[in-house]
Parts: sequence; structure tokens; C-alpha cells
Amino acid sequence: MNALPALICIPDISGFTQFMSQIDFELSSKVIPSLLNNIIYSNEIGLKVSEIEGDAVLFYRTGELPDLKDLIEQCKLFYTEFYKQISLLQRSNAHMRDSAKIPDILGLKIILHFGKQIGVVPIGKRFKLMGEDVIVAHRLLKNNIPFDEYILISSDLLSQYSNTTKDEIFEWGNLKRSQMDVEHMGAKEFYYINLLPLVDDEDKNLE
Repeated sequence: MNALPALICIPDISGFTQFMSQIDFELSSKVIPSLLNNIIYSNEIGLKVSEIEGDAVLFYRTGELPDLKDLIEQCKLFYTEFYKQISLLQRSNAHMRDSAKIPDILGLKIILHFGKQIGVVPIGKRFKLMGEDVIVAHRLLKNNIPFDEYILISSDLLSQYSNTTKDEIFEWGNLKRSQMDVEHMGAKEFYYINLLPLVDDEDKNLE
């Protein structure tokens, strides 16, 4: 098993459990795969898919990190394209009773993390990621951020961009700092920013 430095990116569909439990299966079985495919095909910076996790895509990239500006632009693209797809799905399934609930329940959050030693193991046609930092990235999804749609950037990743002017990159909102305890791994510091200002109400709801 090769252990390499790697960027981890996890776009995760928020509201997934509520959506699957409250929405007719015929509709949910169309919507979720379509949104996951949309996330995968919105990738423009050479991220590789390790796993599709039901409500999330586990991307990774080894080698040189992308510029922070390019990485954040990619996250913004994931988000805006996600809502374009939601609008399309709402229109194409308008005849179904629950279609209006699609933008009310579903949203997107994105976790960004960097690990110095991540195992990349071939299994079938994909590469499975292994190591402590893979666990950390998934645990960061269980945070106390007070809104549902955001970019979370671990300090481990942001510290790789110490010379970057961050104010210009996060011009649409306030980048805030927080931390959480990860069992067996201690306190993990991260930064987060609300994605909601990037999509206006008309884009989220066609009613």
C-alpha cells in the first residue's frame, strides 16, 4: 500500500435521510442518483472518485495541490451546479406530488481536508482511501456548524496555503474558525463559510 499526501474532498448531500424517509421512492430514486452524477461530472480540477457513499462522493487528489482559488471555485461550481440540477429535477418531475419539496429538504455541504499519509489501495476499478486522515475527513461532517450548506476546510489543508490572500477568495461571506474533538484523535481545528449566499431564493425554489 502506497501512503501519499492527498487532498480529500467530500461533497455531501444534506437532508438525505429526511428526503429518503419522507419522499416517494419513485421520486427519490431519480433525484439522488442524478444529483450524485451531477457532482461527479462537475469536477474540473482533476479530482478522482474513490467511493460513492449513498449521499456523498469521496474525491481525492494526490500530487501537487491545486491553487486555493481554483479549489474554492470548484466547490462553488459543485454548489451552483447542484442547484441547477435540483431546478431541472423539480421541473421534470412537476407532475409528482413531492417534487416541490426537493429544494426545501436537500442541500450541499463540502468537506476539504489534507492528509500527509493516505493509503491508496486498488479495489476493483476504484482506489479505496485508508488512514487516519480519511477518518478525520468523515468525522468533520459531524460538526456543530450552525447552518446546513457550507464549505469546511481543515486547518491541515488551509495551512498548506499560508501565503494566499484568503479575503479575496472568500469574498461572498465570512470565513469563520472553529474546532471539534475527534474521538481518539484530539481537537481538530477547521474553518467554514456559508454557501447559501451563492444561490438566491429563485434558484432554490421555482414555486
